[in-house]
Amino acid sequence: MKPHLLRTRAVLTAVGLLLAAAPAAYATLADGVPAAAVAAAGPAMSVPARGKPYVESRLLFGTQRPDGGPAVTDRQFMAFVDREITPDFPDGLTVQSGRGQWRDAHGTVEKERSYVLTLLYPVARAGTSDRRIEEIRRAYEKAFGQESVGRVDDRARVDL
Repeated sequence: MKPHLLRTRAVLTAVGLLLAAAPAAYATLADGVPAAAVAAAGPAMSVPARGKPYVESRLLFGTQRPDGGPAVTDRQFMAFVDREITPDFPDGLTVQSGRGQWRDAHGTVEKERSYVLTLLYPVARAGTSDRRIEEIRRAYEKAFGQESVGRVDDRARVDL
């Protein structure tokens, strides 16, 4: 067989294999993890799912004030947590201190002390929790003159 026909046949075979495998690559498990991710992760991801389906929300609070005012103190932040967050998430939360950076509205990279707040709540309460988390973000921005409070949401399985 001529070399260009062999190359064409090889390319067509490869394309056919990719098309045949595509549905499997996009199949998901019950908890929403792509099958391809499970295969790539190896044994660590093949552990049976434990716990109940939850949402993990992390909020990223900066402490520097864009107007140059004094940074948010630990005492001020924990008072904010007690007043604005604990009443709606009384089952528990985690606060961690951090150091972060982000690009502000003027394009300047700001480096600052920060807090990472982690909330876990059942998927069934995601709608009401989402609304309350957005209220918390706005309240912090207003109270401490912040441009933004970052938010990261992930699915989780929780066993309490």
